[in-house]
Amino acid sequence: MATNPAELKAQILKLTREYSGIMHKANRPGSDTAVSFVPGETSIPYAGRVFDEDEVEAAVSSTLDFWLTLGTEGEAFEKELAAFLGVKNTLLVNSGSSANLVALSALTTHKLPFHKRLMRGDEVITVAAGFPTTVAPILQQGLVPVFLDSNPETGNIRTDYLEKAYVSGKTKAVMIAHTLGNSFNLSEVLSFCKKYDLWLIEDNCDSLGSTYSMPIALAKSLGFISNSPGIKEDGIFITRYTGTWGDLSTQSFYPPHHLTMGEGGAVNIISKAALKSYAESFRDWGRDCWCASGKDNSCKNRFGWQLGELPQGYDHKYIYSHLGFNLKPIDPQAAIGRKQLIKLPFFIETRKRNWKKLRIGLSNLERYFEFSLPTHALEWNKVDFKWDDSGARSDCSWFGFMIKVKIDAGFTARDLAVHLDQNKIGNRMIFGGNLLRQPVFVQLKKDRPDAFRIVGDMIGADELMNRAIFLGTYPGLTDEMINYMIKVIKTFVERYE
Repeated sequence: MATNPAELKAQILKLTREYSGIMHKANRPGSDTAVSFVPGETSIPYAGRVFDEDEVEAAVSSTLDFWLTLGTEGEAFEKELAAFLGVKNTLLVNSGSSANLVALSALTTHKLPFHKRLMRGDEVITVAAGFPTTVAPILQQGLVPVFLDSNPETGNIRTDYLEKAYVSGKTKAVMIAHTLGNSFNLSEVLSFCKKYDLWLIEDNCDSLGSTYSMPIALAKSLGFISNSPGIKEDGIFITRYTGTWGDLSTQSFYPPHHLTMGEGGAVNIISKAALKSYAESFRDWGRDCWCASGKDNSCKNRFGWQLGELPQGYDHKYIYSHLGFNLKPIDPQAAIGRKQLIKLPFFIETRKRNWKKLRIGLSNLERYFEFSLPTHALEWNKVDFKWDDSGARSDCSWFGFMIKVKIDAGFTARDLAVHLDQNKIGNRMIFGGNLLRQPVFVQLKKDRPDAFRIVGDMIGADELMNRAIFLGTYPGLTDEMINYMIKVIKTFVERYE
């Protein structure tokens, strides 16, 4: 038995890997799983954790060190994720929902120029169909969400409504998500934001690893230059990851997402360094100090500040400039995230592969279904996509495979969802569907009719709510599982032929 702490820890971690190898076989990538699949008996989740011994060892190792609160692992993960994306900074938080709250809150700081600061009653453009925590922070900060309709083919915002939504002196920002890994029309949204000097927050929680390409001339006119971090240029396009085009973006590391820390999320600061200190303040109790936990006097002037009506020299660690929160994750989570990040390129390519396999397998069912298209794609020809004449392209790290049931199919999306569920195939609606139909917004409209605005007829959002579901594309799926999903769907539609 080892008595040296380093040797003892090494023994613990060796046994940890052995334990994980035995207990967590089902969580390995689909290409590497040793768990047998029994059609109709083994459940196929729409998403889930994919990990191996590396993550378990990292979590245990960090826990043994027992720092717990965000520390060296968190600092390393923030730098590594920022480097992967090519952004200025990344700030870890405890969930994707918290990331949205922190990102939006950062733009309400009094430290911004008055004309750029989001003030109570200002308007933020968003989209009707999606997940509620993209919208909730807008209301939680006393702002007014302006809901635009959705494009039912892509699941994303209808950009042709942007100009109708704009109100001079009131519209200050755009905050929308890339749906199911499919980027929204960044060319048009960025052009709109530049025209009116608006902030753009990209909710990238479902789209880590997706990329968007636009013609070089357009990208440069929007301020993206070829030698900037995170930019790839091939002589025709400038390409960046989604979540790196706006001012701020958010990530979720909840188990269904592209990488996981259990719970967890991040705010990405794309290029404006000052936004990091504002976001960090809202994340960390609202304090003015930027010292990391356990560190003092990073500014070398801890007892030299005079802010507010506090006395000269009041301890900077206890000066608060905002009404903030405590939304940090813990260091063992970050240790897990670092190992996941190493696997991320493999996860991204596997999601693309699984989406393509489903699309090919279901290609003869277009009599019953409409399948989603990447933004700017006009059609799919079983090999590649035919693109529109905008010159822009999207390459999706798919969060899910969306199917829309045609009106004349003879069955409904609910019928299909129930059938899949009975056959142990996980599926989901498009999150909250048309959020305006949700009880909370119906009640809000009664209580406060001016709490939000609506632009458009919401036909697209209703269509996604009523006729769309999505299947999994996550890396834990095996070929056998995907083939079974295809078979079950084909058997189902045969009833209606």
